[in-house]
Amino acid sequence: MKKSKVLILPGDGIGAEIMPYAVDVLETAVDIVEDGQSLEFSYGDIGGSAIDNYGVPLPHETLELAESSEAVLMGAVGGPQWDSLPMEERPERGLLGLRSALDLYANLRPAVIFKALADSSSLKRELVENLDILIIRELTGGIYFGEPRGITVDNGGRRGFNTLVYDEREIERIARNAFEAAQKRNNKLCSVDKANVLEVTQLWRDVVTEVHRDYQDVELSHMYVDNAGMQLVRQPKQFDVIVTGNMFGDILSDVAAMLTGSLGMLPSASLNAKNQGLYEPVHGSAPDIAGENIANPLATILSGSMLLRYSLGAQQSAARIERAVEAVLDSGMRTADIMPVEPSKELTLVGTSEMAEAVKTLL
Repeated sequence: MKKSKVLILPGDGIGAEIMPYAVDVLETAVDIVEDGQSLEFSYGDIGGSAIDNYGVPLPHETLELAESSEAVLMGAVGGPQWDSLPMEERPERGLLGLRSALDLYANLRPAVIFKALADSSSLKRELVENLDILIIRELTGGIYFGEPRGITVDNGGRRGFNTLVYDEREIERIARNAFEAAQKRNNKLCSVDKANVLEVTQLWRDVVTEVHRDYQDVELSHMYVDNAGMQLVRQPKQFDVIVTGNMFGDILSDVAAMLTGSLGMLPSASLNAKNQGLYEPVHGSAPDIAGENIANPLATILSGSMLLRYSLGAQQSAARIERAVEAVLDSGMRTADIMPVEPSKELTLVGTSEMAEAVKTLL
């Protein structure tokens, strides 16, 4: 029996609250399918909990565990108690450091509408019903990592600066990921840039166009980022796979997330060339509701199913989790974030533990 090493990083706030339920679902799904796979879990600190325990957002011990694991399942990080720290010492730097150290350059953010939640979207049902978008975001380059960066004092005033930089190799490898993802879906790819004003994204457009020669079965289009943001809320079903840089992807994936009704529903995967991956929910740590048993656990649970699918190749176990989540939603169970303002009698408000237990029961 193959034993796969999975590192669990509970994180902060609702991340730490939800994680035990997600791990329970993950382990149960693998045990039920019995496809020759077993999971060996280890645990570490990252973000705020790491600052409290080690004095840094990404301890050496956590990084060593991550490097020796096939996949990492992480909860949300951050909270107001660490906001006064210098930028490089804040919880979020732990996440950025882990992405960089493992070279997790490809971020996959699905925006899928479950049929039972079509009315939870802020857009009309006909605009989002059956929506299925995959946003692929370059994750280890761009303005979040570019140097120089900082804040200086010039002529008596403060001046802030960051550097947006990509090289040809970084663009080519994420483009190939995107074309290959499009081939597995509907052979349609939209590359998003701001080539009319930013030279670095003109290079982006040029390289993506060059790579397209190797994927002639895929329909390639280009779109400026401001137009892409507008089109996502105007006519979202025109998109299938979107590929873009780090900052634009950060913004557009959150726009796409809200089409589904709640950030609490959305998982994400960040992969390197070996398919070693970091899996995490899109939502934040929500410290204001932590410990109250009201947070939605489904994004973390679905991140676990992505972990099984992309890093461990356990397709049956992944599909089993996804079907269980859909069945729970079809039954009418809702956490507060996906409960309509005027709910029907068929819907039942439940807490974190009840929702997670229902998914586990239906595996």
